[in-house]
Amino acid sequence: MKPAPFTYAAPESVAEVIALLDTHGDAAKLLAGGQSLTPMMNLRLASPAYIIDLNCLAGLDYIEERDGYLAIGAMTRQRRLERSEVVRQHYPLLAEAARLIGHPATRNRGTVGGSIAHADPAAELPALLLTYGGSVVAHGSDGDREIPAEDFFVSYFTTALEPGELLTEVRLRRWPEGTGCCFLEESRRYGDYAVVGVSALMHLDADGRCDEVAVTLFGVGEAPYPVAQAASLLVGQIPGEERLSAVGQAAAEGVEPEDDVHASAAFRRHLSAVLTRRVLRTAAERAG
Repeated sequence: MKPAPFTYAAPESVAEVIALLDTHGDAAKLLAGGQSLTPMMNLRLASPAYIIDLNCLAGLDYIEERDGYLAIGAMTRQRRLERSEVVRQHYPLLAEAARLIGHPATRNRGTVGGSIAHADPAAELPALLLTYGGSVVAHGSDGDREIPAEDFFVSYFTTALEPGELLTEVRLRRWPEGTGCCFLEESRRYGDYAVVGVSALMHLDADGRCDEVAVTLFGVGEAPYPVAQAASLLVGQIPGEERLSAVGQAAAEGVEPEDDVHASAAFRRHLSAVLTRRVLRTAAERAG
């Protein structure tokens, strides 16, 4: 199929984008990499009257390390995450996960900001944003505002972005040197969205006890799910198998997956427990 008729604009500044959003409101859709929007339009699952193409914008394609965090411009292609030396050295979880986003052709066009703003609950980048304790910068007619990751994802394909706002930057907190990480996902075939995925960071003290941990599940509900019990069960403790299993069980009990053509809710809960235990074990082994 082909998309329904629409009006097209290719603004060259963020100010122009905001003006167009203010003018056209809900009738407008933003086009970044187009890896999600274009198929939806072709299948008539989305029929926007106005398309605002962001690919002519200057200044939103960068990866910069700043004071304690990594700043990624919203129009940065996902492929750059794999190739960035800064990402590989100081944000290895991001580099590890980036290789699992679709296929190379997908990542060559897909953008970091586009994936996060799209908020697919089975996508990798939203889960990573939560695991890193990151935030996003949204620009509107009133200027910039920073939204913490835990407040950003609302429901299926729904975020805290207000009408007329543009996501311009993604920020990931830099964890201490020696932090262990692991990212695993289970999909029906390579390049598919995850049936279940888990992202984890863990830092150990000099005695081998966990002093900080973050775990996020995705593909198991209406938004990425941060496993809050990981901190209460692991911080101050040596991450042995019994405790890792307890976190996995808590993760499985905390999610509310649904049955679909890819997997049953029961299978997703089982995978949640198994993958959570595995990523934490690997993160602990890699720590230090």
